[in-house]
Amino acid sequence: MKRIKAFFKTSLIGGMVVILPVAILLFVFKWIFNLVTDIIQPLTNLVMMKSQTQEILADILVIAVILTACFIVGVFVRTRLGTFIYKILENRILKIAPGYSLVKETVIQFLGNKKSPFSSVALVQIFGNETLVSAFVTDTHADGSYSVFVPTGPNPTSGNIYHLKGKYVHPVDIPVEDAMRSIISCGAGSTKLINAYMEKSGNDVNSKGL
Repeated sequence: MKRIKAFFKTSLIGGMVVILPVAILLFVFKWIFNLVTDIIQPLTNLVMMKSQTQEILADILVIAVILTACFIVGVFVRTRLGTFIYKILENRILKIAPGYSLVKETVIQFLGNKKSPFSSVALVQIFGNETLVSAFVTDTHADGSYSVFVPTGPNPTSGNIYHLKGKYVHPVDIPVEDAMRSIISCGAGSTKLINAYMEKSGNDVNSKGL
């Protein structure tokens, strides 16, 4: 009975961890969309009346306004004053909000707007058997061993660090951003990772055979 209860509890929590950040992002975008729509409603009505276009033009105009606002804010936070204000706002208010850090990290990784601290992607055998684990190479050592970071999905900012012999680390040639997306989506979209590993393994076998 306890195992069944624990199974349902962990499954429910795991599902909420995956769904809530996405739902929050959609809710926030919808809220911003509706807010901007209300603000520029007189302008969109004028455009539709003058050009006799469909309502979709008004929606495109709203999106354009949102993107322009994002650009202006982005330019502002690049300034010294903007950076100062943003850091105060984030540290004192935003980080207190539940799920803010996860949502921010998810958006950053999906937009590919953050330089990754990881040098490359790898599949590693942390148990020494045939089980492969997605990981990021964080350092290499003179003896041929590696230090790797194995993140936990769907939050790639948490995980464990392992120091493994070279034979247990299999670097794969895919962008770090692609691997991050597969981790955020709990393994969905790992085809590139597996295909790159299989292709590399096949090439290694062929080269040894020659």
